[in-house]
Amino acid sequence: MKLLLMITFLFLSTLVYSQDPNFHIYLCFGQSNMAGAAPAEAQDSVVDARFQMLSAMDCPKHDRVMGNWYTATPPISDCNAGISPADYFGRTLIENLPDSITIGVINVSVGGSRIELFDKYNHQEYIETAPDWMIGWIENYGGNPYGRLVEMAKIAQTNGIIKGALLHQGESNPNDTLWVNKVQDIYDNLLADLMLNPEKTPILAGEMLSDEFGGRCHAFNHFINLLPGVISNAHVVSSKGCPGMTDGLHFTSEGYRILGRRYGEKMLEVNYGILISK
Repeated sequence: MKLLLMITFLFLSTLVYSQDPNFHIYLCFGQSNMAGAAPAEAQDSVVDARFQMLSAMDCPKHDRVMGNWYTATPPISDCNAGISPADYFGRTLIENLPDSITIGVINVSVGGSRIELFDKYNHQEYIETAPDWMIGWIENYGGNPYGRLVEMAKIAQTNGIIKGALLHQGESNPNDTLWVNKVQDIYDNLLADLMLNPEKTPILAGEMLSDEFGGRCHAFNHFINLLPGVISNAHVVSSKGCPGMTDGLHFTSEGYRILGRRYGEKMLEVNYGILISK
């Protein structure tokens, strides 16, 4: 028993010693709007090296290997994604934080998926009902996106400090009155699996495409806005004024930039006490 305690102490001491307190890491998950459904454009190609992404899958076409850090040039989720809110979230943070701070993101998102895909214990039951086109996407994350997110997060914890999470999901859970409770379960499991303090780990949830741009799921924003009443450190990011595609589901490239900046501005306020004047 004494030997086991000593080994555990040495492991934890090594972990804490190797962590860079100035490397702030954020977990991102959801469906297609968090993955990034609009193409990256020329203006998105230049990224400060202080903004990093941990590849959650092998992407030979981008010379990326799962579990390694890279400058966060889009795509930062799966190999075929465009830009997402996470892109301009990270850019906004590094533009407003001291040069000593590096920002890292881990983005595990699957288009069209219900929130149940990230259920730690019951995801397999949902996967059995998933359409064929989604199965390959899920398999890119080892058949368990929640498990892959935790796996990558534990790697990241040897490098830096996890400071929060970003969520964009809901289009596939219409009228789901239990959605907020399901998100709470996922959040609680992440806290437990990664030994995170809820008071220091905010989760930001973005609204669906708004009615002004023909958002087909805009009514779901009602449920998203209930989340802070269930999770004390949850915060909602408005989608008002974020342009959308004609499909009524996804944001345009500019819409993602605006929404991503709002995620960043909210996190600057919540985690760093910095208010960006509008």
